[in-house]
Amino acid sequence: MHGFGARRGWVATGGAAVLAAGLAAGGVAAGGPTTSGPATGGQDVQRGGGDRGGTSRAKNVVVIVGDGLSMAARDAIRLATVGQGGQLQMDQLRYAGWMYTDSADPEEAVTDSAAGATAFATGVRTYNGAVSVDVDGNPVTTLLEHAKALRKATGLVTTAQVTDATPAAFGSHVPDRGDQTEIARQLVEESKPDVILGGGEDWWYPTGDEGAYPDDPADPRPEVSRSTIGNLVERAQDAGWTYVSTAAELEATDADRILGLFANEEMFEQAPEGQGDEYAPVVPLATMTAKALDVLRHDRQGFFLLVEEEGVDEMAHANNAARTIQAGQALDEAVAVVRDFAAKHRDTLVVIVGDHETGGLAIENVSASDESGDPASTVPGVLQSLEDGPFPIAGSDLQFTVDWTTGGHTGAATPLTADGPGSERLARAQKNTDVFDAVLAAMRGRR
Repeated sequence: MHGFGARRGWVATGGAAVLAAGLAAGGVAAGGPTTSGPATGGQDVQRGGGDRGGTSRAKNVVVIVGDGLSMAARDAIRLATVGQGGQLQMDQLRYAGWMYTDSADPEEAVTDSAAGATAFATGVRTYNGAVSVDVDGNPVTTLLEHAKALRKATGLVTTAQVTDATPAAFGSHVPDRGDQTEIARQLVEESKPDVILGGGEDWWYPTGDEGAYPDDPADPRPEVSRSTIGNLVERAQDAGWTYVSTAAELEATDADRILGLFANEEMFEQAPEGQGDEYAPVVPLATMTAKALDVLRHDRQGFFLLVEEEGVDEMAHANNAARTIQAGQALDEAVAVVRDFAAKHRDTLVVIVGDHETGGLAIENVSASDESGDPASTVPGVLQSLEDGPFPIAGSDLQFTVDWTTGGHTGAATPLTADGPGSERLARAQKNTDVFDAVLAAMRGRR
């Protein structure tokens, strides 16, 4: 396995122990200025506390989901990016806690993304595969819909399909996450987010209409237009959205309602290392996030924005540590954009969560005698799950490897960091549904 290549150059500061200390103590990380370790340089002014501006009401809310983002994944990203003395942007929020990820599936102990996102979005635990419906299939109101009722602007940003499980759980209600064309229809005709940016063009165009991105039926997971209810991009345009499909078009538009689709399916290629894997979104997550903030910030009542990085999960499914780290770095760049916005708009609640753990990722020392699996095997699944690395620890001569236990999800709890009005409620061990409760209370201005 090849080591991880170039490290990111943005400035992130503070001691790496802050998040760990917050987790161990039930969640409160110390405020005040933080100073970087040797890998980062410079200083970062602490961006305020959970009750900024003297109010518990959040005018703006940004929920950031690292799909599959576990504590171990965050640490691997940290070590490769800023080193043992540095701190990721996502680890610098004032409050930290952790979250149990259990779904209410009657047959499986470990959640999937649909049930996990439904818990965040609605406060209701449901079965795996369900998108914002309860265990009986009844629709349950989402945070995005609550924000609409409060007359806030809304947005969905993701590197997955905009109709994939996580964004879908905030903007639609279907009993089966696979019904992505119906999810697209509901986004346009029912929930109507002002900004929708991500991948998944195939679910918006009918068979035979390639849209902006050519069909690729030879792909291992065929990328072909497949809408069963006509051209949903045209429906969106007729309903008032400006449609864009390139980075240049996104940058150029000054529309207040934007639909941007930048890939057939996900905005990357998930695969084991060296087997066609690529993380190079046409529009980076940070760029999409910045555009969404620029559009939504003009609403007088504020806004609700979901931002998701899907690549962490999908690359971990492929047991591809290098790409998992790369996607995590892209997530952290988007977090930096959000933190800069929140520093200037102090009535903004920011919450960063992982919906579940993926891959059973473990950080290990480099050791030839500790290789798991069978390097001599010719079975693809066995070879895929071998250790990855070594990866350099930024700012040092040390290295680490990443080991895997599965190509699926695990039931491990995930870390949560938050800042802004109402964020102190999240500084504890909690259920995934508690995220919904805290965010809704903050939007309504209730303690």
